[in-house]
Amino acid sequence: MTNTLFYTITDPARQTEELETAAALLRSGEVVAMPTETVYGLAANAFDPAAVKKIFVAKGRPQDNPLIVHISREEQLYELASEVPEAALRLFRRFSPGPLTVILKKTDAVPDEVSAGLPTVAIRWPSHPVARALIEAAGVPLAAPSANLSGFPSPTNAEDVADDMTGRVACILDGGPCGFGIESTVVTLATPVPRLLRPGVVTVEDLEAVLGHVDVDEAVLAPLSAGKTAASPGMKYKHYAPKAALTIVKGALADFLLYARRHPEAYDYALCFEEDLPFVPLPAVTMGKRADPLTQTARLFDALRELDRAGAQNVLVTQPEPTGVGLGVCNRLYRAAGFRFAGPEQRGRVLGLCGPTGAGKSVADAALAAAGCRIVDTDKLAREVVEKGSPLLPRLQAAFGDDIVLPDGTLDRKKLAARAFASPEGGRTLSAITHPAILRRTLDEALDAIAAGVDAVIDAPLLYSAGLDAVCDRVVKLTAPEETRLARIMARDGLDRAAAEARMAAQAEEMRLSDAADVILENDGDAETLQKCVRNAFDIP
Repeated sequence: MTNTLFYTITDPARQTEELETAAALLRSGEVVAMPTETVYGLAANAFDPAAVKKIFVAKGRPQDNPLIVHISREEQLYELASEVPEAALRLFRRFSPGPLTVILKKTDAVPDEVSAGLPTVAIRWPSHPVARALIEAAGVPLAAPSANLSGFPSPTNAEDVADDMTGRVACILDGGPCGFGIESTVVTLATPVPRLLRPGVVTVEDLEAVLGHVDVDEAVLAPLSAGKTAASPGMKYKHYAPKAALTIVKGALADFLLYARRHPEAYDYALCFEEDLPFVPLPAVTMGKRADPLTQTARLFDALRELDRAGAQNVLVTQPEPTGVGLGVCNRLYRAAGFRFAGPEQRGRVLGLCGPTGAGKSVADAALAAAGCRIVDTDKLAREVVEKGSPLLPRLQAAFGDDIVLPDGTLDRKKLAARAFASPEGGRTLSAITHPAILRRTLDEALDAIAAGVDAVIDAPLLYSAGLDAVCDRVVKLTAPEETRLARIMARDGLDRAAAEARMAAQAEEMRLSDAADVILENDGDAETLQKCVRNAFDIP
């Protein structure tokens, strides 16, 4: 058992004594855990076979898995690679220091313990200031895989490294949380065509902007073929896995929710995006924002460890988009799950219909209902969740006044609307009270429909504000000229112009968000034309 030193490095330029102690340990053949901008790594002198073997012992890692060698200067490339083609220099000068690893033919100075007996070496120039300072202080390139026990999630903070490695390595350097959160992109230039072996935050598109066409190895999103040698770290069948069993639901959020509904006893936790939390019917841990893959990379491994701390046994996982940076997230998740997938199952579609008040959604609903769709009218559900006896009524009274409830126990809807829509703050308060119940009812009705193979149309003026767009397979926004809408609202609801304008103004933020709809239709014609256009927009005969 090793007595592990632990140093917190906040300023490498000032904490030279701690760094020199760690560097001396490296020069003496010991293993030191260091931060990088991707994940924490277990570093050893890349030219010392005995020291490199200690990495495998500390991790419990098979020695047939090559390691990445970390450098701090371009000149060190030539100590490691027997050939440094112009393409490699372009890559390093474009993406380094940073989260890119390039595989090149190795020199004789690189021991087989680093390369797993392959004729190549994987080289990276990290950008984290502590890693660079440590390499400089050690005076040698450092071989360094992730600083976790083999097979478990990579650590992105020093506390998780300490959990796995205290007593196994000589020293742990705490340089704060890692910025990117997943391991570097790995591309090999030792093949006739450059080949992506492990995706990361440097994407295929980024590489192709420098190299031209880049092949993507079949093992990026599939198990390594039987008998095939791993040319890069992270290509083994199962990697990055928590103790919990993960099952990834292929398809969209609607597929995930439908699968969870059909198998209520099989899973005790979900791993989902932040935006999905209001919809998920399980205790959930989040892995970043659906629309921001960099938050997913930063959060993923922490989320997997959080599941273990929560005692999760069987976890249902929503699938990220396997493009761009998301390809790297999928790669880690697929291996963490051991390629255990479910779905998508046969279902109807979830269609979203949104747009400002007075745009003509009721006319569109009639056409879609006649075509066999089930209309999920959130305005109707909003009325139902505040009917007489609803537990929401006391909360609404506390926010908007006792007199919004009539003596017979029913809600004075006009009085509530006048107060709620008098200001943006009032609208937000109304939404905070009523929307969770409306969302539950909306999802129940939509899932009932698609489970029966029927298309569900969610008619929601606040579709995007409520996050319901994430559940939809397609969204159509209806709009109309402002004066046309005003006239419709005043005639429909018996409002004067000022009240109608206030109601329209309350939807201003939603109107901005809903411009992201798949199709935007201007309703400035007759009802028959609108109905035809809406059916066409949703691909309904």
